[in-house]
Amino acid sequence: MIIINIKDGESLDKALKRFKKKFEKTGVLRELRSRQAYEKKSITRRTQVKKAIYKEGMNRETV
Repeated sequence: MIIINIKDGESLDKALKRFKKKFEKTGVLRELRSRQAYEKKSITRRTQVKKAIYKEGMNRETV
């Protein structure tokens, strides 16, 4: 459970923004979306490799 303590004089918008940031870090929505449809382990592994290759390419371009 995510608990957000609202400080004195803090606007509700700022507190809501902090809640959204904490909620995003937990990864609940990401996991929920991944569980909606079954994906074979070979396909999952393949997408992870593709992402790693892409990230490595991005790192090499910046250097």
